[in-house]
Amino acid sequence: MWYQIFGYFKFFFKSTNQHGVHSPFVYELITKCFYDTSSKEIYKTLQQYRDDLLKDETIIEIKDFGAGSRVFSSYKRKVSAIAKNAGITPKRAKLLARLIPYLNIEKCLELGTSLGIGTIAMKEANEVFTLEGCPETAKIAQKQLKKYAATTVKVQVAEFSEVLSKFAEQHYDLIYFDGNHQKEATLQYFEQLLKTAHNDSVFIFDDIHWSKEMTEAWEIIKNHPKVTVTIDTFFWGFVFFRKEQVKEHFIVRL
Repeated sequence: MWYQIFGYFKFFFKSTNQHGVHSPFVYELITKCFYDTSSKEIYKTLQQYRDDLLKDETIIEIKDFGAGSRVFSSYKRKVSAIAKNAGITPKRAKLLARLIPYLNIEKCLELGTSLGIGTIAMKEANEVFTLEGCPETAKIAQKQLKKYAATTVKVQVAEFSEVLSKFAEQHYDLIYFDGNHQKEATLQYFEQLLKTAHNDSVFIFDDIHWSKEMTEAWEIIKNHPKVTVTIDTFFWGFVFFRKEQVKEHFIVRL
């Protein structure tokens, strides 16, 4: 926790808004997508989906393959508590939803379905493949996604290492990494899925400043020769592979 607090202070003093950005692509991404405050029809769905989960007092047993939780001490948790404390925030879910049409995203892969709050935000893409290691969590997500007619979404229950090679044979416009906050696993998934990226793909890494190890993983990803543009928004790290751009790193406040 203290690492994140000190990390945020460092981030805040280094970060900028659109006025500190000279790349036309990144400038437009920030002004037209990141900072877009207009109302969207999908926002109602996101709120209703979240509200359903916040009212769900079902107790489920969590199977955690990642770095564990800083909020929960038990593996038995209420769905409502998971939705409140462990899921994607409303602000970031809205941003994820805006990215789909802005970047013309057609095919997504999500590592870490959880309760499906981030998944439903991507439902306007043509295809969304999402992986979840915990069977009981996935069951809740599948029920919710069916209720909200997310027909473009396919949920697979499996430990990532067991099935990722199958998904690495395809190309994706967006990959959202949110299932394992450990350095070694994050880098392994990045390397394994790197070949699925095309020139206009975006990789989004959750909680890049969650720990010293995650920040180290982020630095390695930033410096990878195939990566050109990266954007650090503190909680999320955006990675682009646009060959027409010079390598550049941005630190941007959302």
